[in-house]
Amino acid sequence: MSESTIASTAVAVAAPVPVVSAKPVVLSAPGRGEDLRVRVSAPATGRELPVILFSHGFGWSMDGYDPLVDYWAAHGFAVIQPTHLDSRTLSLPPEDPRTPLIWRSRVEDLKRVLDGLDVVEACVPGLSGRLDRNRIIAAGHSWGGQTVSMLLGARVLGADGAAGEDMSDPRIKAGVLLATPGRGGADLTPFAAEHFPFMNPDFAGMATPTLVVAGDHDQSQLSVRGPDWFTDPYFLSPGPKSLLTLFGAEHSLGGIPGYTVTETTDENPERVALIQRLTSAYLRSALYPEDADWSAARTALAQSTDPLGRVESK
Repeated sequence: MSESTIASTAVAVAAPVPVVSAKPVVLSAPGRGEDLRVRVSAPATGRELPVILFSHGFGWSMDGYDPLVDYWAAHGFAVIQPTHLDSRTLSLPPEDPRTPLIWRSRVEDLKRVLDGLDVVEACVPGLSGRLDRNRIIAAGHSWGGQTVSMLLGARVLGADGAAGEDMSDPRIKAGVLLATPGRGGADLTPFAAEHFPFMNPDFAGMATPTLVVAGDHDQSQLSVRGPDWFTDPYFLSPGPKSLLTLFGAEHSLGGIPGYTVTETTDENPERVALIQRLTSAYLRSALYPEDADWSAARTALAQSTDPLGRVESK
């Protein structure tokens, strides 16, 4: 084991517990075209479980991101993963009238899950009465990060530069944005500007406490900028925020979409382990202010002689 791995995990971590996972849990969704299907993963025991609502990247589904979901659930979180309309499992054609507004449908999917927590609890054996409705987190990767950012207070700018509808939700107490796109406008390639006009976020109102995770080798084909584009959610939003910059990481951040995903171009189990550890520590500190795990984990990373990344906060 390398020194960087030792340093990143030097803080004591509770032993993982058995996890129960159920799918599909089906939530009625009138007007969506089809009902919303989600996967729920939670510790088999314990009460007052904090909830992580996870939004997948483009084309993915409730079946992805096991490296994160398995870890979070085994360490005390109940994780709920909706399948958005852009999922490859649904094969929605480009000419479908819902396609131009999938960015909005994604946000509505997350709110529908929040509104349907009673149904979620009732559909998963042994989960009834165990979710903590006052400790809800939202996390997302790539396009899922933009989706989550809107729950945290970001807005989409219109063609006139005016901020669009505020779709934030006060039920979300903290967020994690993984490889989340930055500013639109002149920062987009001509192709992205033409086909994805909703990729024009305004982070000025994103006031919810958030951890932004970005790879310093993540070069998007949708932006004319470099990897710093993915740090915009941190630098262009008000505090309190933290930024975890991962050295050498590309868009999959070492392999968070799955254990054996062919589109991972930067496979690095140590990097994934660091993300597991730091995201869990951050979220616990955000939900339980007396928890010192985040501070300890940051110190361990900073003191590493061969660090996998760095953390800054504001």
